[in-house]
Parts: sequence; C-alpha cells; structure tokens
Amino acid sequence: MLKTFWIYLSRRRKRQFILLIFLMVVTSLAEAIGVGTILPFLSVLTGPEVLYQHSLMQPIIQVWDITSPDQLVLPFTIVFMTAIFFAGLLRFVLLYAMTKLSYSTGSDLSIDIYNRALFQNYLVHVDRNSSEVINGIITKVNIVIGGILVPMLTLMSASILAIGIIILLFSINSEVAISISVIMGLFYFCVVFFTKKKVAENSQCIAENSTLMLKLVEEGLGGIRDVIIDGSQNYFGELYRKAVVPFRQAQARTVFVSSYPRFILETVGLITIAAISYRMAQEHGGFQSTIPIVGAMALGAQRMLPSLQIIYHSYTNINGSMSSLEDVLKLLEQSSNNCLKKPSISKFTFQKEIRLKNLSFRYKENTPWVLKNIDLTITKGSRVGIVGETGSGKSTLMDIIMGLLPPTSGIFSIDDVVITNENNREWQCHIAHVPQQIYLSDGTIEENIAFGITKSKINSQLVEKAAQQAQISGVIERWEDAYHAKVGERGIRLSGGQRQRIGIARAFYKKANVLFFDEATSALDSKTEQKLMKEIEGLDKGLTIFLIAHRLSTLNECDCIINVHQNGSITFEDNRRFSDIV
Repeated sequence: MLKTFWIYLSRRRKRQFILLIFLMVVTSLAEAIGVGTILPFLSVLTGPEVLYQHSLMQPIIQVWDITSPDQLVLPFTIVFMTAIFFAGLLRFVLLYAMTKLSYSTGSDLSIDIYNRALFQNYLVHVDRNSSEVINGIITKVNIVIGGILVPMLTLMSASILAIGIIILLFSINSEVAISISVIMGLFYFCVVFFTKKKVAENSQCIAENSTLMLKLVEEGLGGIRDVIIDGSQNYFGELYRKAVVPFRQAQARTVFVSSYPRFILETVGLITIAAISYRMAQEHGGFQSTIPIVGAMALGAQRMLPSLQIIYHSYTNINGSMSSLEDVLKLLEQSSNNCLKKPSISKFTFQKEIRLKNLSFRYKENTPWVLKNIDLTITKGSRVGIVGETGSGKSTLMDIIMGLLPPTSGIFSIDDVVITNENNREWQCHIAHVPQQIYLSDGTIEENIAFGITKSKINSQLVEKAAQQAQISGVIERWEDAYHAKVGERGIRLSGGQRQRIGIARAFYKKANVLFFDEATSALDSKTEQKLMKEIEGLDKGLTIFLIAHRLSTLNECDCIINVHQNGSITFEDNRRFSDIV
C-alpha cells in the first residue's frame, strides 16, 4: 500500500521527500558527531594530560599553539557546545520540514480525492453513500497524515539516527554496544510480535466506525426537525454511542501499545548501563578512567532509546492506520470522467429537436428496467409536461435528457447528433435544472442565485432580473441586506417556497435555452405558482421547458404531456386530450 501511495504523489512531492531523506542523513550525522564529542570532552575534563599526550592530538596542539594540558579544556568545550548546537538546530529544521511536507501532502490528497469525487459520473453518486467520500476526504486523510506520513518520516529519521549512534558506540566499545543493542532490539521485537494482531484489529475498528460516526451525525442533524417532532433523540444518541465508544477505545489501545515500552526499557537500560559501568570500573582500575567511556555510552543510549521508541511508536501508528490508508487509496484509484472537465463552452447549437430512439434504461444489470423502448421527439421551443405515478421513472427520464444518466441501450440525440460521453458536457451547457429539493450554500442570496460563480464575477443586474422572473424579488428587497442577506446552512432561514424560487432564479440566471423543473413549484401556494407559470410562459419562445408536476394546473400551458407508466413505457399526448382523459 505504501508503494501504491508513492505513485499518487506529485513529482514535486517526490523530490521533496528525497531531499528530506538527505536532510535526515545530515541531521543523523550531526547527532552522531554531537554524541561522539562527549568522549574527548569528558576526557579533557577528567584527565587532560592523557589527551595532551595522545598522538592524534599533536597536529591540533601545534596548530592551536597549545603549551599545557589545561589549555585543551576551553577549545574542547567550545567544540562540544558547537556540535550539540548544530545537531539541535538541524533537528529543529528537520522537524519543521517533516511536518510541513506531511501536511502539504495531506492537502494534495484531500484535493485529489475531492476533485475525483466531483468528476465522477452521476450514476456513481447515485450508487454510493456520500458520507464515505466525506469521511475519506476529511477524517481518513487526517488519519493518514498523523498515522502514516508523519510516523513514516519520523521512523526513517529515527532509524538513520539509531544506526549512526550504534556505529558510534561500536567504535567506542563494541562489547557494551552489542549488549545495549541486543537488549533493546529483542525487547521491541517481542513487543511488536505480540501486539501486531491487536493493532491491526484496532485499525479496522477505527476505519469502520469513523465512517459510521459521520453518517449518524449527518442523518441526525440533517433531519433534526423530524428528530425533534418524533422524539427520536435517544435513538440516534444510542446509535452514535455504539459507534464512538469502540472507536475511542481502539484509539486508546493503539496509543497505549505504542507508548508503554519506553517506560519499561528506560528502567532496564539504566540498570544495564549501571551494571556495565561497575564491571568496567573493576576491570580497568577505577572509575576515573571509565568515566569518559561510560559518559559517551550513557549519552549514546540516551539518544538511541528515544530513537528506538520513536521507531516502534511510528511502526505501531502506521499499522494502526493501514485500514484508513486502504480506504484513501480506493478513493484515489477511482478514475475521473475527464469529459466532465471540459470548459462550459458548447461547440454545437440546439436548433431543431431532442430525440430518444428505442431507448431503454436500468440502473444495474439484473435490476428491473425503469424505461423500455422509448421513442420520443421534442421540438425546440416546446413546453413539455411529464406526469406519472410515484416511482414510474419521471425523474429518470429527465436525468437521461439532461445527460446525467447514459442510456443502457438505444439512442439519445440532439439535432441528429448522438450524445455520448465525449460531447455530453457540451449538451449540458444548454441546460438549467430546478430540482424539488433546492441545495443552498451558507452564503448570500446573490451567491446562491449565481451559484458556482466567483463572487467578483457575479452580475448583480442579472441576479435581480432572475429574481424578478422567479417572483421572489419583492421578498428579497424587503430584507435589510436584500441580495446580500445570508440564507443560513442549507437555506434554513428561508421557507420552502422561498428556497424553491431561489432555485428557479438560479436557472434563469444561467440563461440556458433548455429548462427542467422537477416538482420545482410543489412548495408554492397556488397564487404564487400561477404568477410563476405565467412568467415562464412569457419567456423566450425559443426556450424548451420540461415540467414534472403532480398538480395538473401547473401543466395548463404545456404543449404536450409525457405520461410515464410503471411498466417503463410512455405515452406522448396532446395537452387538451390529456386533460379530457384526466
């Protein structure tokens, strides 16, 4: 999975990761040098005469013009302090670089997943729960950052540092280095071996319940009116409790398993160093001669122990986050429909007719046919009503004509040009859609009418004209902030009728030449609906309008009626004849 994850990184990020590894090596080298300088530093403090007489010191003594052993103390103190300072400075730089790169990569992942989700075919969105994608973009990417990227980089850095320190300790005293390395290594190996299965289970629990938690929050708060009226708060609260308790317990177990070995090993390590120090003092004739070696070993162990703990902690976090990484990779692996990325500029014009020839549709193989063998021709400028029983396929027929759903079989064409995945976006440039449930962002009235347009590019005059056509300008202009008034989350500050009229104004603002109204006036009173339908009827006669409605009065001005039946067939009838039948 880590190899697959690497593939999805941009070239820039890959270069940055390679440079970061180089910085890790330099930092580890500086750390090793800092630890290494403790030996001559302690030696010059405890016995400068020995160091003064050492053959390797003679060139330095001559260069520095040193005449007595005591003169070595200040230079070696400065060297030791300088080495420690630069090692600390490089650790600071490394930490900054690792953190920034990890979270920048996390931003790349979130953006990539979000864009891939936006550019999926409509059928994909119909087939899956949006909470899975939302959780992947927000929660699971955060888990990958904190549980995979940061620990992975930290593990690499700590590993390089630990190897450097082990090599240094071997150069000082191989026997002590072997003892410390074997004890620490075996300890962590045993801990990893006995906790690996439990960490994997925790990872799966965290991944599954994080999605469930988000789904329950969306359902409970999204339907808060019904929840309050039905008194079902305890029901949703209990469902959330059953998801969040295992989630938090799994997190707690992962944190505990990744942290507790350090406290045990610190005790064992200090006891080991004390025992080795005592034995060395007995063998080498006193503590004074062993102080520099013991000091260097103690400092090396003090540096290596956190590194080993970081390696283990990072390894545990990575294993504990693998299920979330797997889910993120699945979202990254979904291929975008590149045809949806085409600019909103149509290369062909709609001049004559919309035609469906022998068209059939079903959502999946082995599921019932929603539409069967449809033959339909709509001339430009028609006002078309669509009626039928609930579940008969009215909205599906409309989605096909809007290019949201591809026909399972048959032909859908505009002016004899067959609509395919390649030119579908060009057809949609002609379309404006008003659904029954209007989505409103938590912005201003103006921003919601000119939905999806950068604020600086909104045409305020066109917004006002669209609002007048939608019979809502009078309401808006009575408000204190008028078109700059906030609508609240999902338009909660507006009535159902006001939300629908803003949705209709949004369609007018687009200046499309094909309008689709899917129960778009169901929340309006009869008087407002009549005014709105007159406004629609008074629009440019070159506009083609489709209306799904249950109230026949809404369809009075339609030229013809498409009656969708439960068996997947349709009848295409004159409006007056249909009214007589009803």
